[in-house]
Amino acid sequence: MKQLDKAFNITPEVVKEKPVVREKPDRLTKNDVEKDYDYTRGNLYSIIEKGQEAIDGILELAQETEQPRAYEVAGQLIKSVSDATDKLMDLQKKLKDVEEEKTKTTNVTNNALFVGSTSDLAKLIKQQNQ
Repeated sequence: MKQLDKAFNITPEVVKEKPVVREKPDRLTKNDVEKDYDYTRGNLYSIIEKGQEAIDGILELAQETEQPRAYEVAGQLIKSVSDATDKLMDLQKKLKDVEEEKTKTTNVTNNALFVGSTSDLAKLIKQQNQ
């Protein structure tokens, strides 16, 4: 090392590393969820529409050429478009689940206490089971 310092005519320095500070992302707001939903929904609609156009084209080509490979590609395209429509429906369900989760309230009863004798408790349990 000293020979390199001498060869390049430099003096060695100790460089301290700066700590990497990672900021936590803010929680998703309702607006962010709606933006993501709208963006994803728009992309899925675009994919479905383009897939429909591609299906029309490949089916026309398959009928003209009568090649098995063209029909195979048409079948794959139909499956892909079908999967995209399923994803669109799943997106609707996921958004509904997120909205329900936000509005869901839970009631928690802590420290439930029964005051009475064991025979009173047995009568109460018997009444509830009937």
